[in-house]
Amino acid sequence: MNPLVSVVMPVHNGGKFLPQAVDSILSQSFKGLELILVDDHSTDSALASLDNSDPRLKVFNSKGFGVVNACNTGFSHSIGRFIARMDADDISLPERLEQQLNYLGKNPAIDIAGCCVEIFSDNGIRGGLERYQAWLNSVREPAEVHRQIFIESPLPNPGVMFRRAALEKLRGYRNNSWPEDYDLFLRADASKMRMGKPRPVLLRWREHESRLTHTDPLYSREKFMHAKAYFLVRHRLKDQPVVIWGAGPTGRLMHDLIVGEGAEVKGFIDVHPRRIGGQKRGLPVWPVEKAGSLGEVMLLVAVGAAGAREEIAAFLHQHQKVEGRDYLFVA
Repeated sequence: MNPLVSVVMPVHNGGKFLPQAVDSILSQSFKGLELILVDDHSTDSALASLDNSDPRLKVFNSKGFGVVNACNTGFSHSIGRFIARMDADDISLPERLEQQLNYLGKNPAIDIAGCCVEIFSDNGIRGGLERYQAWLNSVREPAEVHRQIFIESPLPNPGVMFRRAALEKLRGYRNNSWPEDYDLFLRADASKMRMGKPRPVLLRWREHESRLTHTDPLYSREKFMHAKAYFLVRHRLKDQPVVIWGAGPTGRLMHDLIVGEGAEVKGFIDVHPRRIGGQKRGLPVWPVEKAGSLGEVMLLVAVGAAGAREEIAAFLHQHQKVEGRDYLFVA
């Protein structure tokens, strides 16, 4: 019998974490799966040391180099109606696939299911990672994903499940000048695909210093911002002029990137008394009160400090501004 779910796991030097990642898929409560490991030119012995007695485990060599080619190789070998992603250093909780299948079954209009996560590391998590985890797990409904996708990727890549038709329409991942997973989800959003998550935590997402997000410059803040600017200008701004809330480094970077993509910026909003009344990038810097009386512009909020989004959203709500229509958070 053909598996209903194909799980694709790229592996480059899986090391000590690989056996636990593999076991977490093969021991899922849902048994109708295949686990496709794609060897991305590993030089360690982690793949060779795996117990391959389970016929659901299949190993292929990548058709190219890097995570994009490895994942797309796995997709090309998959036969399931649903395709899930998994990374070689994470842990799927036992009911992950079953919960995601149930969720997609109950929500036929949703194309891609993510999941809530527990971020963990040998040293624990705190500060920014705690806030990031809380935000990830709060953005579950498709409308929330659509509104907040320019803050960060609301779907952790190793925990997603695609309907095959959606993944085929997107043509898998692509090599670009920014992170491949964020690019894919931004393309899905631009194609009006719906993305959401069931409520339970279904993935333990391992934080460690060897993750690509820490070692590859492709995953730098500037690269993420470039992806945001590219998709904002083409799919959300609709030729609207822009005002940027935040005249600090993040706001100025967003200005430079969206202007480079062809957008028109009218000015900045800021709270810093030394900036208000002056200029940044040759444009006026206005006080917060100005944001309540802006006309036909899109306000891009480029402020990511702890608690700032909630305060800004409350202020804009008082002035009858609607997220997604009048403003977007982009940091």
